Amino acid sequence: MVFNAPFGLPTAPGRRWAPAASTFLPLDHPRVFEALAQRFSKIFSGLGRDGRLTEKNIEEGIREVRKALLEADVSLQVVRTFVERVREKAIGIEAIAGIKPHQQFVKVVEDEITALLGGEEARIAWNDRGPTVIMMVGLQGSGKTTTTAKLARLLKKREGKSPLLVAADVQRPAAIEQLKVLGRQVDVPVYAEEGGRPPKICRRGIKKAVELGCDVVILDTAGRLHIDDQLMDELEDIRDKVDPQEIWLVVDAMLGQDAVTSAAEFDQRLNVSGVILTKTDGDARGGAALAVREVTGKPIRYAGVGEKIDQIEKFVPERMAQRILGMGDITSLVEQAQEVVDQEQAQEAAERLFMARFTLDDMKEQFQSLMKMGSMRDIIAKLPGAAGMSEDQMRQMPQNDDMKRMVAVIQSMTPAERVEPGTIHMQRRHRIARGSGTSVNAVGEVIKAHREMNKQVKQLKSQGVMGRMADKALTRKKAKRLKKAKREGTNIKKWFTR
Repeated sequence: MVFNAPFGLPTAPGRRWAPAASTFLPLDHPRVFEALAQRFSKIFSGLGRDGRLTEKNIEEGIREVRKALLEADVSLQVVRTFVERVREKAIGIEAIAGIKPHQQFVKVVEDEITALLGGEEARIAWNDRGPTVIMMVGLQGSGKTTTTAKLARLLKKREGKSPLLVAADVQRPAAIEQLKVLGRQVDVPVYAEEGGRPPKICRRGIKKAVELGCDVVILDTAGRLHIDDQLMDELEDIRDKVDPQEIWLVVDAMLGQDAVTSAAEFDQRLNVSGVILTKTDGDARGGAALAVREVTGKPIRYAGVGEKIDQIEKFVPERMAQRILGMGDITSLVEQAQEVVDQEQAQEAAERLFMARFTLDDMKEQFQSLMKMGSMRDIIAKLPGAAGMSEDQMRQMPQNDDMKRMVAVIQSMTPAERVEPGTIHMQRRHRIARGSGTSVNAVGEVIKAHREMNKQVKQLKSQGVMGRMADKALTRKKAKRLKKAKREGTNIKKWFTR
């Protein structure tokens, strides 16, 4: 089976999928870490081509790694320390049966980047005797208020917590209203007062959390355009009054070395327990993010990967190191998919696909699930080998707008046409094209893609042991589901024909 389209649409061998009458939108500049990943991919692809790893090509590799880190805006002192650690371990590499020498060098670099980013994943210090208080601090414009709401949603969805947001920023105009709006979006209560002293607002907010039965309190404190004594005095007063379990510094990843400097100053005054990077989907070089952990000694907890309220990820050093080195991050991709994909619906779609009953409604649900996961570029970046793709190749990938057009075409069809698209004649294609705001060719491409998918699944079922095993397994599961449906009196005809 050939799946040239990255979201699972099959194409004929030797053909590249492309929706008719549409052009792919230009992509942004490479994200934070993405350019670095592309650089490392080139370095490692040229290392040890002759099958041997000598001291000479190790030094060449180390020199290229040093250059890549400096170009990524990592501070000189951090680069020197990192390179020395890599050299010390790489020079003493011993041959291991079945493993190529250059792969051992890549492993050394991976281990050191993981250590640079913090090593082990940091855990939240949950409070067993009351609400866990997380104090958010940072400069104005770093995305602190939005990140506060993102974090509340993540803790609610992934950790099963019941958070309360406290609006403690009484300096910035509309900060309180912004947090209230975000709180409604993520369905999390917000405690706010008009005016007053932030330390007392925070203490009363914690009391309110106890009354409501909330087990996490996130304090959105004030920021400034630059660090000053007035800001730090206020933050220290809040810290002393509420004694938070966590103090997290929100850092704009696009600030470069200024981010490292401000992080060091915040840590010196407040003794922060973690860092959250924002705007990592921008075109910054990413070196500052690599250096924050090394300079402050504090772990990076989360990373904002987009503007949407659900675009925040847990920062796991090992996974991020693999992503930087072009090895992908399948674990994060699976977690992301599990959050947006209904497992039961996915199982039903797989069964209908193997029974040759895969409808255009199923295809539409696939598109919608993918769009919920973010842009195709972000999804592809987490796949192994993605760092080796050129910008031209990335531009050829379908974007969310292309999938929206495909969904519009499907939605313009009748329920019967979605089940049997082969019955759609030319007159109907013209009407569907007008109804969806696309072209007749676009309608034809959707129908063709559906036909090719069913055709190739039939070939998979008839060829090879794995195809036959999958077919038998799904047949058994289908029989069990039908028996259960009959016992419960479910309308099984609807399941077969949707």
